[in-house]
This record gives sequence, structure tokens and C-alpha cells, in this order.
Amino acid sequence: MNPYIRGGIERTQMMQEIAVKNNENTTKTWKFLITNSHCTNLAHGGGFIMNIPVKNNVSWVGKIDWDLRKFHGNELSTHRGSTYNSYLIKEEKAALVDTVWGPFAKEFVKNLSMEIDLQKIDYVIANHGESDHSGALPELMRLIPKTPVYCTANGVKSLKGHYHEDWDFKVVKTGDRLSLGKKELIFIEAPMLHWPDSMFCYLTGDNILFSNDAFGEHLASEFMFNDLVDQSELSYESMKYYANILTPFSALVEKKIKEVLSLNLPVDMICTSHGVIWRNNPKHIIETYLTWANKYKENQITILYDTMWSGTRIMAEHIAKGIASADKSVTVKLFNIGHSDKNDVITEIFKSKGIVFGSPTINKGILTAAASMLEELRGLSFKEKKAAAFGCYGWSGESVQILNERLKAAGFIVVDDGLKMLWNPDAPSRKACFEYGQNLAKKL
Repeated sequence: MNPYIRGGIERTQMMQEIAVKNNENTTKTWKFLITNSHCTNLAHGGGFIMNIPVKNNVSWVGKIDWDLRKFHGNELSTHRGSTYNSYLIKEEKAALVDTVWGPFAKEFVKNLSMEIDLQKIDYVIANHGESDHSGALPELMRLIPKTPVYCTANGVKSLKGHYHEDWDFKVVKTGDRLSLGKKELIFIEAPMLHWPDSMFCYLTGDNILFSNDAFGEHLASEFMFNDLVDQSELSYESMKYYANILTPFSALVEKKIKEVLSLNLPVDMICTSHGVIWRNNPKHIIETYLTWANKYKENQITILYDTMWSGTRIMAEHIAKGIASADKSVTVKLFNIGHSDKNDVITEIFKSKGIVFGSPTINKGILTAAASMLEELRGLSFKEKKAAAFGCYGWSGESVQILNERLKAAGFIVVDDGLKMLWNPDAPSRKACFEYGQNLAKKL
């Protein structure tokens, strides 16, 4: 069945297939939803929110944002959209874990009220105060103002800073427990993963870790579970998310994961705040994060450059040929950063053991795309990656020195003084670039 068909019989069949793959207890729920046209807006841009059964009395009540293409303002590309995951737990006590982004607040609250009488929500859990997770809180709390909001001490600061409301905040710390009846939520502070206010919570009995931004990815999918989506897309978007958001906090990622594992809590599912729910072998993404957090690199060299009149591009291509000729096993990738998506390029840098960075000289400096990328790399703080610089010039020729200085400031190990060529590279200059690439293959 074509997964891109969204309507009619195909839609019903797709929903029924998900129900069968979930568990027996959810099949009736899915059929009820389909019969009552509760999922009629599943199509692209259709404003979809519905109850997706997760496990027992836990359901997903979030938002799939098919249209999202930029995130964090314009800082992060989201080619495949995203989700804002919110979870409703209905035990003897009912708890709502996180909400959705503000533009969807009214839609979220309206649809949530179809799943539960809002007055019967006993607790609101705010794992993270960033507005893509807390944005519907003002609309929700307007209707249930006395409901307590559980968050970290920094969460109170963040939520008050965003919304200037003095809700009934309940500050929690690692190890604190909240009874839902026969089951409990256990809170685990996770500062700087990726904000100071971040925390996880764990549901006993169902063995679900609500991990907020950890283990997530920006991937819109109506299937919502890791075993149902395209695995290559899931793998790439998970790495892109880590590379662009969590890389600066890798030491903390490793420490926090080991701390959670030391609690000896069985984890049957990881419910993230973006992207899929990890229900099939959630241990895999945990182990992958530990690998990524440990100065990750593959046998890849990435060449990134910007160019004015193709001189620096010609240098890049001949350097690439030289590297490839000297080392047949290494993967070499080239990106014109003036034309390429910066977050996709950063993902390739994350995979690389070394980079070669090029820019011509302009006004005794470097091109703005190169300067912008170097600022991104400084903030990401990659570890133990090597680098070299190159570029064309017409008269003053400062670009290579500037690139070297900024690469060092970004934490890269610069292996030599770099290579610069006067004007447009002629045949001897192209040969020199090729030979420079051969030498770099041994250094990077």
C-alpha cells in the first residue's frame, strides 16, 4: 500500500494495520476513532490531533506538523516536518506530559477535551519549558488554573519567563515520585539536555521513559512508532537532530544516560517530544546516543567551501580528487555552503574525522556563508576532529589564515598552514591542489 495515499479506504486500512501492530487492546479504540471520523484531518496540513494508543492507559495526544520546514526561528531545517508529542496518562489519577507549540494551542486543548474532561486532569508535567513543548499551557491553564504543574526549579524560571503566569508550580528533583494510583511517575533532572530546565519522567508498571528532547528527531509521520516508519529516514533524522542540537552537550548526554541506566529501571518504551515513539528495541537508540556522544567520527572527509568566480570550487574539486586517489577507503563529500542546507552539512561534519574548509578572500576577510558556518561550528564544539583550509585570492589573500584561526577557535585540530592560490587556478595550480589532497589524506 502506498503510504502517501491519505484518504478513504486506504486511510482506514492503514489505521487498522497500525492497530494490529500495536496490540489487541488498541484495535477497538482505532476502529472507534475511524468509525466516528475522529481522524478525518490526517492529511497534509489538515490540523491532525487524535488519541493514539501507546500502552495500556497511556495515549499520544500531540500534533503532527507536516508543514514545518524551519525550527528555532530559521536556525534548523526540518525537511520532513515534525511532531509535538504530548501524552495523556489515565490511571486512578490523570497526568498530562507536555503540550504542543503555541500556534496549535486552541486546537490541542479542544481535542484534548474530547479525550478527557479537562477538570479531571490531576497533574500537568512540564518536562521542558521551551515553547514547542509548553506553548499550549496558557490556553490549558486558563481552563484549569488550579491544576498543579510539575517541573524542575529551572522549569519554573523558564515557564514564568515565557508566560508571566504564577501557576501552582510543584518543583521536583531526581528521584522524586508522584503517585498516579498503582503506578508512579519518577522524575529525573536532565539539565542542558538541552536546556537547564530539562527533565525526564518514568512511568512505573508500563516502563515508559518520557525523555522530552532526548532521543527525538524532526520527522512527521502518521505511524508514530519507530518500527513502522522508513528506517533510513529515521536514522538520518535522528543523527541530524543529535548533530545540530545535542552535540555541545555530549559529555552530559553520556553522563545522564549512564545515570539513568544505574537506576536499573526497565525501559520498554521511550516516548520523545519530537518524532517517533521508540517501542521496538528502545535500547538501540540509547546505545546509539552513547556512541554519538563519544567523539563520534566515521572514515569520512568533508570538503566545504564557498566561491565567488569558481576558483575556490576548482580548488575543492582537485583537493577531493587527491584525497580519493590517496585513500580508496575514505568517503569524500563536497558541499558549496553558499548553496547547501547548513544543518545537512553539519550532519556530514558530525560524521567526519576531518574537514577541509575553503573561502576566497573578500575585503580582507572571508565570504559570509563561510563566516556563518564557522560560527555554527564554534558553538557546536566538535571534539577531536582535524581540519585544513584553502582558498583563492587576487591581491591580499587573508582568507586561509582567517579560516585557520577560526577553525582552531571552534576546536578543530588544524593540520597545516593551508593552501592558497592566486587568481583562478591554472594547470600547475590544479596539480598542486591534487597533491595537497593526497597529503591531506595522510593527515586528516
